[in-house]
Amino acid sequence: MIGTEAAFRLLKKVIQESPADETEAILLTEDSSLTRFTRSAIHQHVAEKNGTLVLRVVVGKRIAVVNTNILSASGIKAFLQKAVSLAKVQLPNEEFVSLPNPKPIARVDTFLKDIDHLTPERKVKMIKEMLAYLTEKGLRGSGAFSNGKVEVAIVNSHGIEAYQKYSDLFFHLIAEDGRNSGYSGFVSRDPSRLDMESLAREAVEKASKGEAVQIEPGEYEVILEPYAVNELLAFLGHLGFHALAVQEGRSFFCDAFGKKMVDEKVTIYDDGLDPEGLPVPFDFEGVPKRKLVFFDKGVAKEVAYDSFTAGREGKDSTGHGLIAPNTEGPIPLNLFMAEGESSLEQMIGSVRKGVYVTRFHYTNVVEPMKTVITGMTRDGTFLIEEGEIKSPVKNLRFTESILQALSRVSAISKDRKICSEATVYSRRFITGTVVPAIKVDGFNFSGVSSL
Repeated sequence: MIGTEAAFRLLKKVIQESPADETEAILLTEDSSLTRFTRSAIHQHVAEKNGTLVLRVVVGKRIAVVNTNILSASGIKAFLQKAVSLAKVQLPNEEFVSLPNPKPIARVDTFLKDIDHLTPERKVKMIKEMLAYLTEKGLRGSGAFSNGKVEVAIVNSHGIEAYQKYSDLFFHLIAEDGRNSGYSGFVSRDPSRLDMESLAREAVEKASKGEAVQIEPGEYEVILEPYAVNELLAFLGHLGFHALAVQEGRSFFCDAFGKKMVDEKVTIYDDGLDPEGLPVPFDFEGVPKRKLVFFDKGVAKEVAYDSFTAGREGKDSTGHGLIAPNTEGPIPLNLFMAEGESSLEQMIGSVRKGVYVTRFHYTNVVEPMKTVITGMTRDGTFLIEEGEIKSPVKNLRFTESILQALSRVSAISKDRKICSEATVYSRRFITGTVVPAIKVDGFNFSGVSSL
């Protein structure tokens, strides 16, 4: 890890030497480790240390973004020349106003030193103990266990200076016996919260409920676990909770602000400072995070802005800028759904005939404006009859509007869980969504999955 002072020295030097009208420099460092296992055997361990400099330069209204991991003085000089040369041949973006100005950033703890205790040897020992427990239960285990340290430092020519150090870890487990499978997952900044025994029990319980039956497609009452609810919120974040989608006329929020769109029990918001999630005090432009409420008791309220989309409307950024060049928009990454008043047991007990869903798989968008998605259930799908879970169900394909499903929410759990589809296939920056379980009175299953 490079540290605050060294990061700022490097980035300030870049800004000082840049001949561009405006310049933004981001330094991202990573020190991470990943262990994968399948069929109850560890088969891969990889580690990565890297530092990447991302430079955005503005010449007039011509913008270029380049990145490099060659951080020598000569490398940075050549890097600057390349960025400015690229900017000069770009078409001007007439809607661009300015890179953001500095604002006070809240102090938030995002780094736990205990992350260093997760050595490869320690992780292997923990995984082997967990796999031994699965073997005792007649099951095999597959999954991934990763931990890392990340630094983000941002400096721009308007005076922004932002630095934060993050720790993170995630664990995914699938327990299976060739017939049924069960899933459990964990994400946190704090390794002391990791309870491998509890996660193993959760996956085992879902994979050990007997022979799966096939049910007919149709509309059923459903109980969606937090893992499944997390998937729904992630799609809403990408499809419509941000200003770019509204400005381009492709958000379900278009012409809907102030209107009731989902059930009044549903409140969904984004808060980068809430310690119940994975706190992130500022965005990738160095702008402090602001809490946003998207659905307030079912009513459409706000969307996320970065400096570009805010500049279009003469507004301030809400602290949701992503790393440039960003064509997706200021997507919220710290989503929460407000808790309800029910226990999971009460929700199951209220179902006459329905389906219990642990999580979704291979989910894709069908109609963005209507938030219709399709996908399959996976790793723990069960038939509920007369308030009791009866048996596993062969996985089902669903085609459903997220907004319509949230309009039919009849109960929300008191307990919430932080969930993440955390992967390490690109720059490491782990985020999490805090969600309850929900009961939906009518969810459309369009077919039976062979997977």
